[in-house]
Amino acid sequence: MSQRDTLVHLFAGGCGGTVGAILTCPLEVVKTRLQSSSLTVYISEVQLNTMAGASVNRVVSPGPLHCLKAIYFAAYSNCKEKLNGVFDPDSTQVHMISAAMAGFTAITATNPIWLIKTRLQLDARSRGEKRMGAFECVRKVYQTDGLRGFYRGMSASYAGISETVIHFVIYESIKQKLLEYKIASTMENDEESVKEASDFVGMMLAAATSKTCATSIAYPHEVVRTRLREEGTKYRSFFQTLSLVVQEEGYGSLYRGLTTHLVRQIPNTAIMMATYELVVYLLNG
Repeated sequence: MSQRDTLVHLFAGGCGGTVGAILTCPLEVVKTRLQSSSLTVYISEVQLNTMAGASVNRVVSPGPLHCLKAIYFAAYSNCKEKLNGVFDPDSTQVHMISAAMAGFTAITATNPIWLIKTRLQLDARSRGEKRMGAFECVRKVYQTDGLRGFYRGMSASYAGISETVIHFVIYESIKQKLLEYKIASTMENDEESVKEASDFVGMMLAAATSKTCATSIAYPHEVVRTRLREEGTKYRSFFQTLSLVVQEEGYGSLYRGLTTHLVRQIPNTAIMMATYELVVYLLNG
């Protein structure tokens, strides 16, 4: 893959991540709150302070954060390009390994940023109190846990690579079936195959379907990751947190916030993947 192709996928991934995040950002905060062990604290705070006009935390704007998804798409495309020369091109093995490697690369590179975002989303203060900013949060994490503190929750993110693998294997499979159907249809009608708006709608449906399946299967890692990223908690490692959450709150707690997560993730993923495919198509003309 040439340097231009890498830059195309970086740009397309950044566009896709940003557009999807801007349109679905508020639900991200709701989901994080529901996954948190402090859910009851937030509810009580709202109930007790409503008369006083207290406010619960702000929505953290996606800003440039979701441009970081470009790292994932660039890694995925590069890895797939190389593996197509080793395995059968565009086979299930290629998609699985590419998705896993891209997930590992993106998680390792960006975990500190997502940790800060989670801390900011969980920061609830009454009206009149100064909100914690990103730099203050960075300083606080470093003072409390050192550099290691920025990588809390990374083990749960690695476990979440399974979600990425399932998502991309199903997505690529559906996309391939749609492509085969279109080629057969154009050959039958003796027409030239060109991209149409319906093709991108199909990609959106493929992305929505694959993400729903993957998220429903692998969701518990999201709850564990949020717990590990909470400030000053009793959660120390992936399996210890998983066991403790089940022991104290039951198995149902591992799926707390799933509905909100799906309501956000399904349109977000559909928009992101369609935007990514569209930008790659336009740039490669």
